[in-house]
Formats: sequence, structure tokens, C-alpha cells
Amino acid sequence: MDSFSELIASRRSMRKFTDEELSQENVVTLMKAALMSPTSKRSNGWQFIIVDDKETLQKLSHCKEHGANFLAGAALAVVVTADPMVSDVWIEDAAVASIMVQLQAEDLGLGSCWVQVRERFQASGVPAGEYVHEVLDIPLQLQVLSIIAIGHKGMERKPFNEEHLQWEKIHINKYGGK
Repeated sequence: MDSFSELIASRRSMRKFTDEELSQENVVTLMKAALMSPTSKRSNGWQFIIVDDKETLQKLSHCKEHGANFLAGAALAVVVTADPMVSDVWIEDAAVASIMVQLQAEDLGLGSCWVQVRERFQASGVPAGEYVHEVLDIPLQLQVLSIIAIGHKGMERKPFNEEHLQWEKIHINKYGGK
């Protein structure tokens, strides 16, 4: 990418991936981005679980009723967790880390898509987080915020069209700006 503006315009959710695996160098670069993400008071309450096992990716694709099936076709999933006892803003810290991983993926020419886990459920009513805890044997104190699916892009998506920016949602000095 030539600029950050180009990077954020190009980053689009990718739910279709090729069968090509990621290089070890790409995985290390993605994890560096996660570990460099800012946290409140530099608490670093997040932890990341890298999943590249196809059977486990298939299981994770059933973590919630809708919007996770594409995990089965990803080369890699990054499960973003955090410890609420380490930081009272663990949700925000984990969200920042999630988007840092996605932006790094785009910079590497890879596709990614966020799977929301917190406050989501399987069709049976089982919380998605409980299911992910069980599949990955995650310690109880860690909360799962998201799973980031990553892989080589299986389709082309056009960059974000700036003509669709909702400038009316920007307010200056106070709501309504008047």
C-alpha cells in the first residue's frame, strides 16, 4: 500500500478464500500487529489463539447461528480474547487488536473478516463464547470478543467508494453543529 488512506479504502470484508496456506512470515507479521496494538494503561490484557487446523476451523464455523460459516474456508483464524480482570476496557482493547490484525492482513494483500463472538449465540441458544471456549480449551477468565478469518482473497472487492461517505454523521463542536 502506498498510504494509510489507500489501505483503509481497500480493506473490505472477505468471506471467500483460496486454498493457499499462509507463510510463516505472514503469520508472524500478523501477530506482531496484534501484539503492538494499543491498550489502556498498556495493560496488554488480550491473548490470541492462532488456528490453522482445518478440522478446528470447521468447528469454529459453527460458533454462532449466522455469519461464521466462512471460517471453514479460511487459511487461519485469530481468536481474540482478553481478561476482564486485567483491564476494565478489555472489549475496547480487544477490538483495537482485532482491527489491527485486519489492517495488517490487508497490507499483506490478504483478505479478512471479523466474526463477532461476544453477545452472539448458536441456534440452540448456547452462547458463542462458551462454544469457542470448549472447542479451544480456553481458560475461564478469558473472554472471547472476535475471531478474525484470514486467507488469500478468493474474489476481488472494489475499494470503498468515497461517494458513499455519510458526511451528515459528522458534527462540529456539538451535535448538529449549529
